[in-house]
Amino acid sequence: MAIYVTSDLHGFSIAKFKQLLKKIGFSGDDWLYILGDVIDRGEDGIAILKWLLEQPNVELIRGNHEQLLLDSLWAFGEITDESVSKVSARNIGSLDMWASNGGTPTISVIRQMLHNDPVNLEDIVDYLNDTPLCESVEVNGRSFLLCHSGFGNFSKDKKFSDYTEHDILWNRPSVNDKYFDDIITVFGHTPTEYYGCDGKALVTDTWIDIDVGVYLGHNPMFLRLDDLQEFYFDN
Repeated sequence: MAIYVTSDLHGFSIAKFKQLLKKIGFSGDDWLYILGDVIDRGEDGIAILKWLLEQPNVELIRGNHEQLLLDSLWAFGEITDESVSKVSARNIGSLDMWASNGGTPTISVIRQMLHNDPVNLEDIVDYLNDTPLCESVEVNGRSFLLCHSGFGNFSKDKKFSDYTEHDILWNRPSVNDKYFDDIITVFGHTPTEYYGCDGKALVTDTWIDIDVGVYLGHNPMFLRLDDLQEFYFDN
């Protein structure tokens, strides 16, 4: 059994993603964590979510784009005086941010599903509501924390419950930021080209950023936690 992580697929073709899984030899005995943001910036985000519903050995950890979807569900309901009165400034801000950050293709598919496939859409929403913000994993004597963006306002003395949703979903660490000494934190969210690592993971003393910029034209990479081997694929 091997344990893999990948992140920030952003609507990457589900057909191509399955091909990459075959190339790394992923099987029913293995486990895959996807560290958020499988939707938006492309047409296949909902297709990936439908696929995830059927996978017993693949777990999605929530990303900021999945959270934007959940925060914007109000926009897909029936418009009445009562429903409009319940819309908050945060709701409107989330919808605007979602649409302006690549959410338009996902919004279009969801609107189609409301008419053609409402049961499947409900299953997807239930699935996303159950996704965790963070997972703790131990592999071959190494401890890992898996989340979407690292930890904003980090302190070694802080309890996980003291971090806000924003701290875990929207953080962009500097390359000099340090997390736990005895735990490797693995996350995505910030494309590593921002740090000068074009298409490659960024490995520091305490954390690994595996967002290699799928929406910038790179294929997603996979990190095998068993031996920290990195898997890359040409387009």
